[in-house]
Amino acid sequence: MNKHAIPRIDISALFGGDDRARVQVDLDIQAAAHNAGMMLIAGLPGWASLDRSRRRLLLQLFSLPEQEIRKLWRWNFDPTRPNVYRGWFPLQDGLASYKEGMDMGPDLAHGAAVVDGSDPLREATPLPSEDVLPGWRAAASGYYLAMARLSFSLMRSIARGLGLAENTFDAAFEGGISTLRLLHYPVRSAASFEGAAPSEIWATYGDEQRYVLARAHADTGFMTLLAQDGVSGLQAQHLDGNWIDVPPEEGTLAVNFGKVLERWTGARIRATMHRVLGSGQERYSIPFFHEARVDAVIAPLSLPGAQPFEPFLFGDHLWEATTKFAEQRGIVHLRTPRGKPVAA
Repeated sequence: MNKHAIPRIDISALFGGDDRARVQVDLDIQAAAHNAGMMLIAGLPGWASLDRSRRRLLLQLFSLPEQEIRKLWRWNFDPTRPNVYRGWFPLQDGLASYKEGMDMGPDLAHGAAVVDGSDPLREATPLPSEDVLPGWRAAASGYYLAMARLSFSLMRSIARGLGLAENTFDAAFEGGISTLRLLHYPVRSAASFEGAAPSEIWATYGDEQRYVLARAHADTGFMTLLAQDGVSGLQAQHLDGNWIDVPPEEGTLAVNFGKVLERWTGARIRATMHRVLGSGQERYSIPFFHEARVDAVIAPLSLPGAQPFEPFLFGDHLWEATTKFAEQRGIVHLRTPRGKPVAA
C-alpha cells in the first residue's frame, strides 16, 4: 500500500462472518490507528449507512430561513439564548476556520431524561420544530443512535487489537455525551479573510496555494466518525509531515482518533492532525464525536510500557479543551471543574 494513502478497511466481519475474518479486521484497525491515526471504513451494516437521501434530509437544516436558524443559536452568539454548549454556531470572519453548523447531544436520541441543567455539557439541545422540518428529528435521532452503536463496535475491536478484554471501554461510554455535528463550509468570502493572518488562512499543498476552511488540529476526545458529501478538502498529516487527501468516497466513513484515546492507550493509538482546505466548492460533512460520560474516570490501562498519568474526569478535560475553539469562545467560566477523581 502507498504509505501516503489513508488505509481503507472493510469492517463487515465485525457484524458477522467467521472469527478469523474478524481477527484480521481487528488487526487492520489497530495498524491503521497506530500508524496513520485515521482510516476509511467500508462494508457498513445497513443501519449505519448514510445514503444520499438520508444525508440530504439531515442537511436540510441549512436551508432553513434565518429566523428559524436564529432560534438555535448559542449564548455566546446570542446572549438571549440559554444554551451554551449545544446548538448553532454561525460563520465568523477573520479566523483560520470558516464554517457554520449545529452541535447536538444525547437528548436528540434519548430525550429529556439525559438532560442535567446544572452542567452545560449535559444541557438540552435546541432543535427545529417538526413543522419547519418534517421528519428531520427522527432522521437525526436515528443517525445518532446508529453512530453510537457503530462506535461501540469499533471500540470493542480496538480493545481486542490492544490485547484487552473487548468490553474494556464499554462502561466509560454508557450514558456518554457524544455529539452529532452538522457542518457547512461555504466558499470563503472576501470579508472572511479580513483581519486574519495570511499564514493561518493559506496553505501550500503540492504546487497550489489553497485557503483554509478548518485549521490543522487533532480532535480532543476518543474517536470521530465522519460522513463526507463527495467534495474533497479533508486531509490528514502523515508521520513524516506530508498531508494526505482523505477520499470523500460514497458509502464510507472517515474515522480518526483523539488525544484522550492516544493518552489512554499509551500512544498505541495516534491522534492525527487533520485540516480542511477549500476546493472552490461548498462542502458539507457530518461528524459524530464518540464521547464518554462526564464523570468517566480516565486512568492508565494495563498496557506494557505505557507511561503513567494522573487520572482525570473526562468532562473536565472536554470542557477545558473545547472552550478554546472559535465556536465556543467566551463560555469557559460557565462550568466549574469537578476536580480530581475520588480514589476508589
